[in-house]
Amino acid sequence: MEFSTADFERLLMFEHARKACEAQYVKDPLDSENLLQWGGALLELAQFQPIPEAKLMLDNAVSKLEEVLTLNPGKHQALWCLGNAYTAHAFLTPDTDEAKVHFDKAADYFQKAENEDPGNEMYLKSLEVTARAPGLHMNIHENGMMMQQSLGGGVGGGGGGGGPSASSNASGGKKNKKKNNDFTYDVCGWIILACGIVAWVGMAKSLGPPPPAR
Repeated sequence: MEFSTADFERLLMFEHARKACEAQYVKDPLDSENLLQWGGALLELAQFQPIPEAKLMLDNAVSKLEEVLTLNPGKHQALWCLGNAYTAHAFLTPDTDEAKVHFDKAADYFQKAENEDPGNEMYLKSLEVTARAPGLHMNIHENGMMMQQSLGGGVGGGGGGGGPSASSNASGGKKNKKKNNDFTYDVCGWIILACGIVAWVGMAKSLGPPPPAR
């Protein structure tokens, strides 16, 4: 996966914020704002991970955000971020039935967020997007399967010696891994609409600039 300069700066910022939240949690585990910011950072960082690691990071974000709700059940920002986490998880799940479970949870959290903050345009937009998400999920994964079958057919249909076939498999594996990484980045980047606006405007200022790259 290749990052632009702006993406790399965002990665550094949210990694810096994640570490700051971890440190603050040790001092005060009942700080719901800190937990919200921690969950938001994990949602953002998930964009930059391969699919298996992205799912684990999303699960970790869900855990932090659910912890927010145990302290403040009406925290609509946490409800909305949970909706984003479940939507992103659904897009990273090829199985349609399993993905639907995540989409349904996402819609429920988006609706709860809107109930707590009626008329919030971002929450209403999230509900609208989630209603269309299962169809988009199906198209994405059907196209992905067709691409994999096309790659597999090209390798298997050669019928030649083992050398070229093995080389093609190795090359295809690298390409598929890159596509998986790019897929995670595209999906999470599309679905996580504005966690920075919700949780980070004030915190980014208080934290100061991220440490310089080495």
